[in-house]
Amino acid sequence: MRFERKHALLLLAVAAWNVVSFGNFARNLWEAYAAGEDRAVGYWVAHLILIVVNFVIAGLLGALGWKAFRATAR
Repeated sequence: MRFERKHALLLLAVAAWNVVSFGNFARNLWEAYAAGEDRAVGYWVAHLILIVVNFVIAGLLGALGWKAFRATAR
């Protein structure tokens, strides 16, 4: 597959969306924990794993998008 500039921009946009949406999710989760919300430990661990995995995915997509963006420079 040959990357075009629109593909690079899409990858960068998805990476940014992941960071924004899961950053907000992490903030809300932290606020719930700090407020003393009564949940099982598995709840906190599972959601923390989801947040970390999505930040890793955002990093990979961002790196790939940035590489494609530079490669398609005019």
